[in-house]
Amino acid sequence: MPHEPGTTKFQIDLRRHLREQNICDNLVHLICEIAEAGKYVINAVRTGDLGVAGTSNLYGEEQLALDVLSDRIIKKRLIHSGVVCSILSEEMDEVLNVKPEADGLYSVGYDPLDGSSLVDVNLAVGTIVSIHSGCTLLKPGRSQVAALYILYGPRVSLVYSVGKGVHEFTMNHLMEYTLTRENITMQPAGNIYSPGGLRNKYCEGVEKFVRYLEAKGAKLRYSGGFVPDINQILLKGKGIFMYPALNGSPKGKLRLLFELNPMAYLIEQAGGSASNGSIPILDIMPDEIGQLEPVFIGCKDDVEKALEFLNEE
Repeated sequence: MPHEPGTTKFQIDLRRHLREQNICDNLVHLICEIAEAGKYVINAVRTGDLGVAGTSNLYGEEQLALDVLSDRIIKKRLIHSGVVCSILSEEMDEVLNVKPEADGLYSVGYDPLDGSSLVDVNLAVGTIVSIHSGCTLLKPGRSQVAALYILYGPRVSLVYSVGKGVHEFTMNHLMEYTLTRENITMQPAGNIYSPGGLRNKYCEGVEKFVRYLEAKGAKLRYSGGFVPDINQILLKGKGIFMYPALNGSPKGKLRLLFELNPMAYLIEQAGGSASNGSIPILDIMPDEIGQLEPVFIGCKDDVEKALEFLNEE
């Protein structure tokens, strides 16, 4: 039941709100465990080593010490939760099988510290999480039972959905997550755009779409971090983020399983849309754990307009 606006909503903590969603206890426990892990990740962000770890991830990217530490924090919490049977993160080469498949268990895919290279210049970063029932993540994002992200910015906020709207919680001075916005919704169109990738590598359809946005007065807002950029569009309720196919990088840059699927789930729950330029992100059947996809995500009408320009091409 939605809570009435007013001071009382700030006293609603995350666990209570989750229980009011009428979901199973195991899912409540799992989301709360991830939220707890976020408290340790923000401490690592504020105090941890900004150097490199001397290793590379599955994609050949040099791992930062904070990536490795954040991954370790979240992984340990998931393993000891008792409700997770398989785990996959951006920093892992393969799926970690924790327990045999059984009723009531979940598989979790996550990016432990998206945008970690921005920490040394003190920009916002975040954790992105996708949750499926059962022990496989290689299925369309529409089968997710929950998705969330934690934004580590001037304030720490957690945004989640279990298929019943999108809700924001903010960490208070006692490090408790309390409800700040409930049932977040997107407008049909907006005046913000966050374009990833080099513009001189855009195809003609994407270039025409950008010119269309500029002509209608849309403001460019791009931080280089997927979590803060999506957070801005979602909480303002307007705008579009895109990382399209590029000349030389036809699949874009973002990972389907633990970046695009959870964000597309949240945006759709708020009334927005997400597409790879051909089909909805949530309908893509993944072929591999490291799969990349282009993305146009945000207000429904803006995404539809992008697809129009792509189809013309």
